[in-house]
Amino acid sequence: MFIAENWKDYEVLDTSCGEKLERWGDYLLVRPDPQVIWDTPKRHIGWRKRNGHYHRSTKGGGEWEFFDLPKQWSISYDSLKLTFNLKPFSFKHTGLFPEQAANWDWFSEKIRTAGRKVKVLNLFAYTGGATLAAAAAGASVTHVDASKGMVTWAKENAKASGLEEAPIRWLVDDCQKFVEREIRRGNHYDAIIMDPPSYGRGPKGEIWKIEDAIHPLVKLCVKLLSTDPLFFLINSYTTGLQPAVLAYLLGTELRDFHGSVDAKEVGLPVKESGLVLPCGASGRWES
Repeated sequence: MFIAENWKDYEVLDTSCGEKLERWGDYLLVRPDPQVIWDTPKRHIGWRKRNGHYHRSTKGGGEWEFFDLPKQWSISYDSLKLTFNLKPFSFKHTGLFPEQAANWDWFSEKIRTAGRKVKVLNLFAYTGGATLAAAAAGASVTHVDASKGMVTWAKENAKASGLEEAPIRWLVDDCQKFVEREIRRGNHYDAIIMDPPSYGRGPKGEIWKIEDAIHPLVKLCVKLLSTDPLFFLINSYTTGLQPAVLAYLLGTELRDFHGSVDAKEVGLPVKESGLVLPCGASGRWES
């Protein structure tokens, strides 16, 4: 398992009854997690001292209940000197997936030790965690997301991290259409990161369903790789796309390049139990 174990400002404190208790800097949040199917006793004091609690509705969705939680606050990922602005918004999210730090550490080291300039394409780039990690390591990054609000948020995170002058190209666009245009333009990248949602819509209502769309998109993205690519990373939160599926997908489509594939679950350590909470899967191809 790829484990994000270098956080100081974030930790999963406990898990029970379909929920996880997390510390985000100075604040405690309780959020639902479909992987937490056990009903161990909630002994950690944080369950009773939470600052925010997202309650899932039996009809779908849910809503936040707040107890002395600011509208926005920040945490840092000290290993890479990154700072992220957080705020609770729809469907339980805070604007950051902390388990992805395991991948940030991995590809940051590859960028730093490449001995050359590295161009990175980050698709479905959300609030910029991977973008900032790559930029901080010295890469030039093209950040693409269909949501204008997410791209604005990512720019705010770049400023908070001291990376507002870094070589980052910020684009609000449908990821597949952008890739198709880049192929026509003849542009190439040394590394590609994609963090696709299970289901989503583009700026003009284009429907994205990962099981149907991920393979065609990977095939297109391979055409954007330089002659000496450094890495290709795919993240998935869809239970149907197991690590072995990601490994086969990358291994098949990048077979003409000299490299290796590794795919595993991504996880976060749980302080109270010592377990590791699964948080999706990642497939890594590297030269």
